[in-house]
Amino acid sequence: MNSTPLTVVAPDLRSPFRYLAIEGPIGVGKTSLVNRLAERWSMHAIYERPQENPFLERFYRDTSRFALQTQLHFALQRAQQVRDIAAAWSAGTPLIADFMTQKNDVFARLTLPDDEWQLYRSLAARVDASGPAPDMVVYLQASPEVLFSRIQKRAVPMELQISDAYLRALCDAYNEFFYHYDGAPVLTVNAEHLNPLESDADLALLIERMESMRGRKEFFVKGTSL
Repeated sequence: MNSTPLTVVAPDLRSPFRYLAIEGPIGVGKTSLVNRLAERWSMHAIYERPQENPFLERFYRDTSRFALQTQLHFALQRAQQVRDIAAAWSAGTPLIADFMTQKNDVFARLTLPDDEWQLYRSLAARVDASGPAPDMVVYLQASPEVLFSRIQKRAVPMELQISDAYLRALCDAYNEFFYHYDGAPVLTVNAEHLNPLESDADLALLIERMESMRGRKEFFVKGTSL
């Protein structure tokens, strides 16, 4: 009789996805989930790298004053990331990212007045590059209260300057974006009581739901069958 114990997750399984994107507002756990899935499926991970934006800390302190500079820097950064994604995709390398290339407009529309929005779109259109659509987007959701608590707990100095009003508006903007988004299948996941970072069982639940998804839009709440 084989008494070798079974493990819930394994690091060397083949990815069922060629390109997977994890999305959601700040503090929801995108990067942590990317790290676990990249390890499990041996995927190439591409990260957003907001810390490389020199305007971001000032943006969190004074949103209206530094919104345009912040979003233009992200547009330039995203253009390079689209090229990185396209190169990995063309090479047949399974890849996973903790952002969607289309997310720029979510933040820009939220933070820019109409005249600056038009200027931003005119400039961003000159550097926009088309890339492959993800096989699936996992959209992680949590309430503003939960996100605020997580941001306070991890205590990244510039993130501590994020206002409650901005966080609430950001959650609403994400929900609005994914309500209309149809560029790829979207699995919306309530991340308030799901802990795939520390729980192998929770990770296995999420992966099972991802692999069994057949429609364009589905919702996953731990303990329910939505």
